[in-house]
Amino acid sequence: MPSFFWRSSLAVLFLASCQLVGLHAAAADGRPNVIVVLSDDQGYGDFSAHGNPVLKTPNLDALARQSLRLADFHVCPMCTPTRGQLLTGVDACRNGATSVCAGRSFVRPGIPLMPEIFAAAGYQTALFGKWHLGDSYPNLPQHRGFQESVYHLGWGITSMADLWQNDYFDGRFRHNGKLQSYPGYCTDVWFNLALDYIAARKSKDEPFFLYLPTNAPHGPHWVPGKYKEQYAKAGAAAAFFGMIANLDENIGRLVKTLDDTGLAENTILVFFHDNGGTAGVNTFNAGMRGRKTTYYEGGHRAACFIRWPGGKLAPPQDIGELTQVQDLLPTLIDLCGIEKPAAAKFDGTSLATLLRGQKPSPTFAERTLVVQYGQKPAKFDSAVMWQKWRLVHGTELYDLKSDPGQQQDVGAKNSEVLGRMRGYYEKWWAGVEPLLAEPVPIVIGADEENPVTLSAADWWNVYCDNMPDLRRGKPENSQWNLQVAKDGQYEIALRRWPKEADAPIFGAVPAFKAVDGELPAGVALPIASIRLKVGSVLDETKPVPADAREIKFNVALKAGTKLAMQSYCLDAGGKELCGAYFAYVTRR
Repeated sequence: MPSFFWRSSLAVLFLASCQLVGLHAAAADGRPNVIVVLSDDQGYGDFSAHGNPVLKTPNLDALARQSLRLADFHVCPMCTPTRGQLLTGVDACRNGATSVCAGRSFVRPGIPLMPEIFAAAGYQTALFGKWHLGDSYPNLPQHRGFQESVYHLGWGITSMADLWQNDYFDGRFRHNGKLQSYPGYCTDVWFNLALDYIAARKSKDEPFFLYLPTNAPHGPHWVPGKYKEQYAKAGAAAAFFGMIANLDENIGRLVKTLDDTGLAENTILVFFHDNGGTAGVNTFNAGMRGRKTTYYEGGHRAACFIRWPGGKLAPPQDIGELTQVQDLLPTLIDLCGIEKPAAAKFDGTSLATLLRGQKPSPTFAERTLVVQYGQKPAKFDSAVMWQKWRLVHGTELYDLKSDPGQQQDVGAKNSEVLGRMRGYYEKWWAGVEPLLAEPVPIVIGADEENPVTLSAADWWNVYCDNMPDLRRGKPENSQWNLQVAKDGQYEIALRRWPKEADAPIFGAVPAFKAVDGELPAGVALPIASIRLKVGSVLDETKPVPADAREIKFNVALKAGTKLAMQSYCLDAGGKELCGAYFAYVTRR
């Protein structure tokens, strides 16, 4: 296990329970395989089965017809919080992964993740695609229960944290942490890897948990021409719809493989998407108000299909009860007969009873759920859900029975309902608010990863995560929250551009010409000096020579220390321009 990060009583309890679970599961026969497919930035309206008048998704539609469909299912309005909630069964504001960047994309240590639970139960585990729950040790998939993983860093290919000038075509991704080239279009790559993995597990008769989170159809909307050309009349949405068409084709390949190999009967296949609609909203949004990032229904209602032909579930149909992404982990634990680890405390509820066609407990209909996320979560910046009532931003009340488009605030006429939902939220907020001021630190100096690359994507409470932010020199700055793994002398190399760019600190870089698009040229900044502040142990400013790629600082640090580190890029007059967007921290 990692050298220091898990030394907590909670982690010890989790590991002990994992060993017991593994012994229990290893003796079991006929354990179902589990495949979770999660698309990125597809909305509820981006399915022809949901009424989209332009987009055609025949394979997803067929999967929906074969599945139990959670018809009132909710995620977070952005991707990292949804992913953290899926893998922990815990609300984002409690598990720590509340934002796509801003130093808030990490799950708190000691909270067991889905792959850890399945691995401990004797399953083979794999991830192919988008991770987005941390870009360094101990927060990468190979550190959190995945025995096999191929992934990009950050929110996606071309994100600031990912490999410089990576492309959707013939990209370079990390195989268990090591960069490797993968020919082909990215979505095809993920599914090719998945199908090969499934074949390997079948040949060894090994139960598996496969997590397949695609980066499609998240922007940039780069896709082979044959897919977007069929949607040319959709205008700006053509490439977005083309990415979904490619995804749909790959879903067809996956389902056909399961059916043809006989694995379908004993494989639980779950498909859903990670937030509300994006590029397709102007074409069709299924009558909902809002989109990604918003707390209206269009921001967090998602499709969720669950297929298990041999699992003695209810026949394919809509399940209308209020459900959420946090329910999936406890549900899968129940369906697979895995013992819940002692360290796991879920906010979600198992849906196994519902999926088996049985009546839920009377209290299920009264459940109240909260959707909240963000780089600076604030009180009542949320949606509260109870039956068909929706409380948005703490003051707007909507009744979806009579007003599914959330056009009429009925709070004044339903003060009792409003008071009940606000009261529930008050208690919920009191439980999470203290945690929001406690960052999950980035570990430096561990043997498992040394050096560690830091990017502006993890500046505390600041959004500076997109490649255009870097290329235009976005005037932002904040601290990195760090934890020191071992005593030692630490070298900290600060850069404007990543090492792979090999560009001077104040120099410009050319535009990137990708296969199906481009990124703009990077502008020069008049950086004359760089200041580095590391907690209370270092505060030093150094000049930037004309051709310098990096400026190095040295500092002695003690194991276990938690500290803030911040850089400042200054012009000749000492005016702050921005932070150094990249830092490379090495324990010598």
